[in-house]
Amino acid sequence: MAKYIYGIDIGGTTVKMGLFDEKGDMLEKWEIVTRKENNGENILPDIVKSIKEKNSEKSIETDDILGIGMGVPGPITEDGRVLKCANLGWGIFSVADEMSKLTGVKKVKVGNDANVAALGEQWRGGGRGFDNIVMVTLGTGVGGGIIMNGKILTGENGAAGEIGHITVNPKETLICGCGCKGCLEQYSSATGVIRLAKERLEASDKPSELRKFADDEIGGKEVFDAYKAGDELAAEAVDEFAAYLGMGLGNVASVVDTQAFVIGGGLSKNGPIVIELIKKQYEKNVMFALKNTEFRLAELGNDAGMYGAVRMVIQ
Repeated sequence: MAKYIYGIDIGGTTVKMGLFDEKGDMLEKWEIVTRKENNGENILPDIVKSIKEKNSEKSIETDDILGIGMGVPGPITEDGRVLKCANLGWGIFSVADEMSKLTGVKKVKVGNDANVAALGEQWRGGGRGFDNIVMVTLGTGVGGGIIMNGKILTGENGAAGEIGHITVNPKETLICGCGCKGCLEQYSSATGVIRLAKERLEASDKPSELRKFADDEIGGKEVFDAYKAGDELAAEAVDEFAAYLGMGLGNVASVVDTQAFVIGGGLSKNGPIVIELIKKQYEKNVMFALKNTEFRLAELGNDAGMYGAVRMVIQ
């Protein structure tokens, strides 16, 4: 009898769901809306309803399900308790126990979404072949996940891998979303590089391709496109973005001595040039023993969280 695993990645807008075979190969994927009203009380029941509908469609019995893996956008302890998830309205409770109770599936594994995506990339994506990686997600913020010996490094409070909040500029006056100042993601996220570019546009009359855009039309893509076209002002912003990122990842390497950094998120879509920029700055910030760390682009995109969720079940 065939056996199955569900891989689930809960986001603030949608829940990505995948049905996998027992080897971890994806059979199907789909999405449902994340209903966050009333402190997210509908989220787990909606997921369970979708699982039961898929079971009925595929004639899958509860005993045919090896387990359910889930990524959640918040700190998660190793036993599957969420320690508050502001994005979903959740307080402190055991997601693993609740899902097991609602589905009848005994094995439910839950992790922080960034960590789970990192595990997916280590297993089936850009980190294949490495037991130890650090996943870096360059999106609106800077996310991270640390995989050591093929397993997620969770930390005491479920917050290991929050590399976006490493302090890289103690002189910063603007406050980060976390409440601190000078965090890596204030400079090395899409939001950060846009800010760095806009500051330069305001501070000088230097010609730039970016001046043809309205203020709210400048995104990370526009900054990097201008950089690739040889725009001097954009180059200054991108160089500062990379300098802070190289510094931050150098600090991470000095602690965990990873085999590889896997770079994902929206800015990674700029391709190998991103790797070249980061690696150049990284090598300026590490001791000789760490200079040969590999840098790879992520490969799984939005599916990374589902693959990582499944990997937690079959490890």
